[in-house]
Amino acid sequence: MIIDSHGHYTTLPPAIDAWRSRQIAELARPVKGSIKVSDDEIRETLENGQIKRLRERGTDKMFFSPRASSMGHHFGGEKISLYWTQHCNDLIARVISLYPDIFVPVCQLPQSPGVPPKAAIAELERCVNEMGFVGCVMNPDPSGGFWTDPPLSDKDWWYPFYEKLVELDVPAMIHVSATCNPSFHSTSSHYMNADTTSIVQLHQSTVFQDFPDLRIIVPHGGGAIPYQYGRFRGIAIRDGFQPFDEFIKKIYFDTAIYDQNGLELLLKVAGIDNVLFASEMIGAVNAIDPETGRYFDDIKPTVDNIDWLTDEDRTKLFEGNVLKVYPRLKNYLK
Repeated sequence: MIIDSHGHYTTLPPAIDAWRSRQIAELARPVKGSIKVSDDEIRETLENGQIKRLRERGTDKMFFSPRASSMGHHFGGEKISLYWTQHCNDLIARVISLYPDIFVPVCQLPQSPGVPPKAAIAELERCVNEMGFVGCVMNPDPSGGFWTDPPLSDKDWWYPFYEKLVELDVPAMIHVSATCNPSFHSTSSHYMNADTTSIVQLHQSTVFQDFPDLRIIVPHGGGAIPYQYGRFRGIAIRDGFQPFDEFIKKIYFDTAIYDQNGLELLLKVAGIDNVLFASEMIGAVNAIDPETGRYFDDIKPTVDNIDWLTDEDRTKLFEGNVLKVYPRLKNYLK
């Protein structure tokens, strides 16, 4: 089975963005209201988008979360984020009700700058316990590129949320939203910076000693981590941190890297057991590679082209590892 562990609803019906635009225009008056989208509209956006490509590529299932660039945690306060998040998660639940054999639900969190992540616990519980979501997308920088909140290592800020993740037995995938800092391009630099920064924050902490069952996925191949592996190993030795080659085995990565050389480096550095197959299809790199004639996010042929991978390795990448990291996924494999 081929399971794509990183997908977002990027092909939204127009009514969703229209509701969000009105909400942002009236930030001082947060009202949840309702969004009218028909099942046929949802089907149209998916049948001509993600489902079409999944079928073309032979992918069996795809994890599906709200569009990351639109989480927009920097807009407004708690109620603004909560109402928007609830609408986004409810939409994902509707997608799963229409295509239970194709999509697997992952939720957005109602985060806001200056608000401790424990405020997102109620929505996480709603999604997991009431709607069957298998995991969440966790933003380490709700400020949108300014990093105004405490790091992922902060015990007062993050530990209550980690406790809930462990209690629910669900993982969190690190993923920032769009940046409002003009110094950073959202998908070219902000995403990669956040992936790298998050791993460094976790490395220079006792998070995994305090939560040995916590499972964190860092997407996009871990940012600069594989390429700068020697730097992080050396800094760990110099500054007395946990050996980096031991720490990296506590983090999970995905294959949303659009280059075979980079993907091979990740697999060698992180190890086969710690990498999940993913494409982030119709996402950040929705373009055709002139060298291959395929979309950049058509990742499976790239994995297939790595001649030193064994059949057992490919089974782990395509199916086994994601089942290990997301135990609630078994509910969607009937």
